[in-house]
Amino acid sequence: MSNYLFFDFETSQGMSKKIFWGEITQAAFVLTNDDFEVLDSWEGSCRLSNGVIPESMAILIQKVTMKELEQRNLSNYLLVRQMVEKISSWKNSIFFGYNSALFDEHVLRNTLFQNLEYPYVTVSNGNERGDILNLARCCELYYPGSIKTEINKKTNNPIFKLQSLAPTNGITKFKFHNAMDDVLATIEISKLIKKKAPNVWKAGLMTTNKDKCLRIIKEDLLFCTSFFYGRARPSVLTYVCEHPWGNPCTFDLKEDPNYYFNLSMQDLKKEIFFGKPKVFKMIKHKDHPIIMNPKYGTNFDSYKQLGLEKLRLRAKQIRDNKNFREKVSAILNDDIREKEETDSQLDVYAEESIYKGKFASKEDNAVMSEFHKAEWKDKFSILQKFQDERYKYFAKKILYKENPDSLPKEEYASISKEIARRVLSINDEPFNTIPRTFSEIDTLRNKFKDDEEKLKALEEIDSYIQKLEKNYQKAS
Repeated sequence: MSNYLFFDFETSQGMSKKIFWGEITQAAFVLTNDDFEVLDSWEGSCRLSNGVIPESMAILIQKVTMKELEQRNLSNYLLVRQMVEKISSWKNSIFFGYNSALFDEHVLRNTLFQNLEYPYVTVSNGNERGDILNLARCCELYYPGSIKTEINKKTNNPIFKLQSLAPTNGITKFKFHNAMDDVLATIEISKLIKKKAPNVWKAGLMTTNKDKCLRIIKEDLLFCTSFFYGRARPSVLTYVCEHPWGNPCTFDLKEDPNYYFNLSMQDLKKEIFFGKPKVFKMIKHKDHPIIMNPKYGTNFDSYKQLGLEKLRLRAKQIRDNKNFREKVSAILNDDIREKEETDSQLDVYAEESIYKGKFASKEDNAVMSEFHKAEWKDKFSILQKFQDERYKYFAKKILYKENPDSLPKEEYASISKEIARRVLSINDEPFNTIPRTFSEIDTLRNKFKDDEEKLKALEEIDSYIQKLEKNYQKAS
């Protein structure tokens, strides 16, 4: 059996759209066997880099002082170097995080990408990846009561935030929003899932590899999975075709497919993209969906009335209708062609290009290795060898942050001016800015006007940002 590698990050920014711009400030990994016995662990923290403007709410949640963030011994680059060395020693493991498919996984990839490392470590060297949040939601859906949840009073939906789910289930000895404690709490939640809903845990282990997951979706006549819209909702589906981006397109069998077989291309296109109820569903098979036996779906009203035999009949009708499946495929391909033509005309920052640019060439990978091993005085000449301009840019930024004396004066001045332009911008930028942070601080002061501890922390953040503003105004 595979080992499990649980991980978590604290970052300079929270769960926002600026995920490409946040920086890891704390990282933790714990390696266990499949009985959750600890085999190894690693944790580290670093100071904020020059040019990174933290989100105030992220700092408040972590309960870390700005003085600590300024004075930590390690830089972000050196933290990443240590982290990469440790991760590379762990192979044939399943990386598990909590909400990692939407956040930590992308933070890790972008951090490695921008620090001239191979980004996809969680799916190489025999590794796979999963998300314990997905499993926890499925427990509540398919085995009600197996894990306890608080209920949101406004929405009446169960709350699955780790800092709520853990103590509600008696896991109380950890300080949440600390990377290592969050990892240890996630391990305890995993133990609970395996014990109370073993079939969910087994199903989760079947889809940690994207190729195995896709094969299940394609080969099973029908299956049950869940989608999250405020709360997890089950769907019994059958495979239709593969989306041009690789995700499987499926059909929800609660609807009669015969109606859709006879639609024109134009009307079918409307149903695919705008139809209500949504019948055509794309599954992100790389993000650890939990695939269950279709019998689980028949426990819910929308499928119970139809029964398993009718659901199987509908699935077979779709699988046998080659013309229908080709029509759906053609519509998806046309839509992507239009989007790609539009996207090709948009300028993208290098920091946001991990999923838009090409993989690093063999030659550039070799230069990355040479760059990391070289003395600081030699790194600038080495970075000239990069074929991809993005890697030249990232390498220069590393020198700027780590050893500015190794950069020619004109290069240093150019980077300083660009960073100042970004952080002082009053526009709606994809990255965090100083004006936006001052606005955020004012909003939070009003929100926490009766909380002396938070108000004091906000004053520290405000002083730190004012100091940054003065420095960047000199460089602009």
